[in-house]
Amino acid sequence: MPTEVALLESRALRGEQMRRVDVLDKVKGLVMLPDGIHVRTEEAARYFEVSTGAVKRLTDRHQEELTESGLRVLRGADLQSFHSDMVSLWAREGVESYPQAATQLRLYTRRTILNVAMLLRDSDIARCVRTYLLDAEESLRTRYASLDQRVTRIESCLTGVGSALQELGPVLVRMSERLDSLDRKVEVTHQVIGAMSLRLTDVQQDVVRLDGRMDTFARQLKDLRRRSGQR
Repeated sequence: MPTEVALLESRALRGEQMRRVDVLDKVKGLVMLPDGIHVRTEEAARYFEVSTGAVKRLTDRHQEELTESGLRVLRGADLQSFHSDMVSLWAREGVESYPQAATQLRLYTRRTILNVAMLLRDSDIARCVRTYLLDAEESLRTRYASLDQRVTRIESCLTGVGSALQELGPVLVRMSERLDSLDRKVEVTHQVIGAMSLRLTDVQQDVVRLDGRMDTFARQLKDLRRRSGQR
């Protein structure tokens, strides 16, 4: 697990934590400009409870790193355009005046503020942010360790399942063969029943013909008796 000193000294470790901007609000509320994206040096200093000079000096020492995390320095036309946008946004919120920088303005994003928190040594707020980051890192490592153990147990179970399936394979083959044999017997039975049905149809026709002949014989016998009675 990285230590606070390692976090202060290692740019690579700080880069790994840049996604954790949610930690800022867990320590203290960060007041943003009306655009909801940026803060000035003054707001950054109030958040960390240090002087604006301390924030400016740190920004000067680590400008390249902080620029990668979102720091912007506005001058000239860009500065005037930004001031115009802010004045318009502040007017919508009913604020009468907006403090405007004369020559240049440093703007920090939430990622930049988190970056400053991992660099600023003489601030209790910055130390709290680093503590939250390190605790979250340890919690994440613990969860990963627990997940690794669970995956290991699952793999062990799957190994047992594989052995059981290997033993079950021949049984399934024999069952399949018996089912195939049963299917063949059923098919033969169906054929026998079909042949019997045809035979019964023939017998029924024979019975119908026999009934007809019996009826004819009965009529002939009746006629014979009637003629014999007449004599």
